[in-house]
Amino acid sequence: MAISPRSDATFSSQKSTPSESPRTKKFPLTEEEIFYMNCRAAYLTVFKSSLENIISKDQLYLALQHAGRNPSQKTINKYWTPQTAKLNFDDFCIILRKEKPTSKAELLKSFKQLDVNDDGCILHTDLYKFLTKRGEKMTREEVNAIINLADVNADGKFDYIKFCKLYMTTNEQCLKTTLEKLEVDSKLMRHQFGNHIEESPERDPSPVPKPSPKIIRKTDPETFSNKGDTRSSLLSATRKFKTSVSFTITMGANGNRNSKLTEPNLVKSSPSKVMLITLRAVGSEDWQHMQSKGCFFLEEDGEIIGHQYRMQIAQRSMVYLTIKPLNLSQVEGKPSPWLSVDTALYILKENESQANLQLVCFTELRNREVFGWTGELGPGIYWLIPSTTGCRLRKKIKPVTDEAQLVYRDETGELFLTKEFKSTLSDIFEVIDLDGNGLLSLEEYNFFELRTSGEKCDEDAWAVCRENFDTKRNELTRQGFMDLNLMEANDREGDPCDLWVTLHSMGYNKALELTEACPFVIDIYAEKCKPKIKAVHMEACSGQLEKAICKSVLSNGDAKVMDGYENIIVHTYSCDTWITSVIENKSDEKVIIHINNELSKNCVNNRGLNIFAVEVGPKSTMVCQHVMPLNEREEWIYYCIYSLIS
Repeated sequence: MAISPRSDATFSSQKSTPSESPRTKKFPLTEEEIFYMNCRAAYLTVFKSSLENIISKDQLYLALQHAGRNPSQKTINKYWTPQTAKLNFDDFCIILRKEKPTSKAELLKSFKQLDVNDDGCILHTDLYKFLTKRGEKMTREEVNAIINLADVNADGKFDYIKFCKLYMTTNEQCLKTTLEKLEVDSKLMRHQFGNHIEESPERDPSPVPKPSPKIIRKTDPETFSNKGDTRSSLLSATRKFKTSVSFTITMGANGNRNSKLTEPNLVKSSPSKVMLITLRAVGSEDWQHMQSKGCFFLEEDGEIIGHQYRMQIAQRSMVYLTIKPLNLSQVEGKPSPWLSVDTALYILKENESQANLQLVCFTELRNREVFGWTGELGPGIYWLIPSTTGCRLRKKIKPVTDEAQLVYRDETGELFLTKEFKSTLSDIFEVIDLDGNGLLSLEEYNFFELRTSGEKCDEDAWAVCRENFDTKRNELTRQGFMDLNLMEANDREGDPCDLWVTLHSMGYNKALELTEACPFVIDIYAEKCKPKIKAVHMEACSGQLEKAICKSVLSNGDAKVMDGYENIIVHTYSCDTWITSVIENKSDEKVIIHINNELSKNCVNNRGLNIFAVEVGPKSTMVCQHVMPLNEREEWIYYCIYSLIS
């Protein structure tokens, strides 16, 4: 369908504006640019790219709602006729020029007509009659779903003031989230002002039709034709949330912070029973030990990537596994700041192939910052996939103004590394020395290279490296690693730009603080054989990990079914340290779930928002959110409402 722009189209921009960037400081955004940015933000809440097309009425309806519009069925039919096969992003922008954003005042006015007592509430009986008997009728099931919304219904009454706040907040939060994503995602930024524009920001954003100077008055019948029927407006708003389900979990202060892990030499007499004992017995000579280090890295888009491992057990044995953040602090009594980051380890059994992995267990026992698991494992290959919720490993908002000095020249002009930079490089060496032998193998060095440059070092280049820098047993020493970085600075004639690329990739900021990474260490003890462990990947904490978390929560968590929608189930797993929710969609259609955490106390979640929405594909499960206490020394209350958006 091709929609021709009207000369008298109204121009409406959203209330939300993009966060201030260097570009906006120098060249303030015009109203036209703000309009297009908000159009894209709304579009990207439904589609992955503005190059995707709208291919159904439902998609058009949903995109318009996320753009702050409240379309009636009559409005939808105006733009999606029987001849319409698809609409593109430009069509969508033109529709938004024509359709006025819904205001909270308009919604309240629509509901107020039914408020006979003028108390902000409507009796369920009155609401039922209005929605099923007049105007654009709703079905009995749709009305029941509205009446069952837990946070806006009580004592036989529908609180429309709360509902309107919920409706408007959802739109604003969805828009805000996507605008923030536009700010940090360079690919999205290139398409920010329109569909295919990739020009310099100093130039006009696009040759879109400019709004007419004609003043549109409130009495203009054409402009407000779709607002004449208040029942349509009410119907559209109430259809947004079909049904909801809520969870409330109260957790005590400190959780189980000092709980103990199972002692290996006691487990052999009772492998299925978890016993609380001290960690000191782990060093028993009867148990053979292996260790490997790794690291979680925070990406620009907020995604977390980390090392993944293969473990081999030669024969059936009792096994004891732990994971904890690695303390790199060189100051006695001053622990590393990332020790508060939560860690977990998921253990999966490799059956016939790497693609066929079966979840065995995960480290849910805790002693301070250490998480562990103990039990019996049969012979075979296991995958160890580290995980962190992302609640505490997050982007830091506070900017760093003072940049540390990395290199300097002495009076002869010779280049040297500063003391602070040497200390940082020593910490980096400690992190990438995965087996902890004080040397870097080619495999270990390549994990570092892939992280910092995206390329591997081949055998020939490694041979040259060994010839020019200090090595032992064909592995790079700590001093050799320092000299390698000094050579890089010399190659740039003292310009530290490449060194900063390395530091930022490893999670350091301009002050040489490790703020966007969390190094960890894995310890494995086996009773009857020596376990083997090898880092094989450094990947996003999704994929196999997402599947493992979903399986774990579905097996061990509490489940609640959406009222009237038995194919949509919310699973919630809680331990002393965190709470994880998973949404299971058994239906053949994708669903969008609105999540509201506003009533939670002393909580922080991995998404950084109290209100957000997620899309769950057909016949699939997804991790909705992780929640942790903001302050472990105080009680925390998890109260979350999950609502199905139509």
